[in-house]
Amino acid sequence: MAKSKVLVVGGTGYMGKRIVKASLAQGHTTYVLQRPEIGLDIGKLEMLLSFKEQGARLVEASFSNHKSLVEAVKKVDVVICTMSGVHFRSHNILLQLKLVDAIKEAGNIKRFLPSEFGMDPALMGHAIEPGRVTFDEKMEVRKAIEEAHIPYTYISANCFAGYFVGNLSQLGTLVPPKEKVSLYGDGNVKVVYMDEDDVATYAIKSIDDPRTLNKTVYLRPPENILTQRELIAKWEKLKGTELEKISISEQDFLSSMKGMDYAGQVGVGHFYHIFYEGCLTNFEIGQNAEEASALYPEVRYTRMEEYLERHLN
Repeated sequence: MAKSKVLVVGGTGYMGKRIVKASLAQGHTTYVLQRPEIGLDIGKLEMLLSFKEQGARLVEASFSNHKSLVEAVKKVDVVICTMSGVHFRSHNILLQLKLVDAIKEAGNIKRFLPSEFGMDPALMGHAIEPGRVTFDEKMEVRKAIEEAHIPYTYISANCFAGYFVGNLSQLGTLVPPKEKVSLYGDGNVKVVYMDEDDVATYAIKSIDDPRTLNKTVYLRPPENILTQRELIAKWEKLKGTELEKISISEQDFLSSMKGMDYAGQVGVGHFYHIFYEGCLTNFEIGQNAEEASALYPEVRYTRMEEYLERHLN
């Protein structure tokens, strides 16, 4: 079977650049949307040009020009959107509705992967304010996709290692603590940690797979299902030291939202659901879903010991 041609929207972003790389590595003709809105952002332009050097094709289109989006979509079989959904960067989830309109009009797309890549929003209807906005908006996009009868795959990638592993899941930092580490409750809730390059590899694997059509694909490789305590223990073993552990009660953690800016409050809400409620692992994968490492056992996913070794100095 011929490999699908892929358009990546948001290709210069944190996940987008990895999706572009994985798409090229797996032999797909890969287009990257170049938006005039980048203006004087030289970093984004340099990245786009580097994609071109690696074999990607740049296609110009703007979210403010519906016709240009339709023309871009018509060049490919699969559209993958990786626009940011986090509040401390940019938050553009609902901008995807314009992309859905373009895909609907183009009428040729075999698969659309919207910007998800985190917790499954379908399971987060109970999420606390203000963090629930992320899930509500993702569900709004899903509704538009399904009402337009666009073939889809939703990728639920859980916790990105870059934001949750190197820092031992500490809020407000990306590097490991030196002496003290905060534990969420008893630190024994199971969490799923994923190397972002593996997320991209699994996502690209899914696009031509009939088993993932109109389904959610959960990324839950068994060796990466760990408690926060287990993650900290791996770091302590690598480092040869023991950190002082300070347990934060559920009530104290939620109270810490007071006085935070909006992005901080969103972050606390998400951490609460992950580390206190266990929202990534407190359910069985249902009938209309698949688990990526089971579908693609040939992928040698990064274990968190390996990931943590990068942070040793």
